[in-house]
Amino acid sequence: MSVNVRTKRVGGVLVASLQGELDDHSADAVRKALDRELDAMSPPRLVLDLEGVTFMDSSGLGVILGRYRKISERGGQMRIASVPAQIHKLFAISGLHKVMHVHAKQGEAVRALKEVSQ
Repeated sequence: MSVNVRTKRVGGVLVASLQGELDDHSADAVRKALDRELDAMSPPRLVLDLEGVTFMDSSGLGVILGRYRKISERGGQMRIASVPAQIHKLFAISGLHKVMHVHAKQGEAVRALKEVSQ
């Protein structure tokens, strides 16, 4: 199964909503889609909305951490939103929730990034 990546811009913030399984089979396509959009932003600000993600493995974590590192190196910010319960467990086990901000809803994450940039 693949992941559908839908992006939109909200006041200078790229919001990427993912739907499907973020695993070894889809990770490269998701990485490329996000990087294409992020390369056009300076500094990049990304909200990754995971509400529609039904499964994630270590490849998915790699995509998230890689985008976080890339954005941070460019002086940008990244937030995660709408993490399903089964994915939240993976975040807790991996310690990802200690590295980056996780918000309950997409709108909260977008507002937080807008406040940081002002």
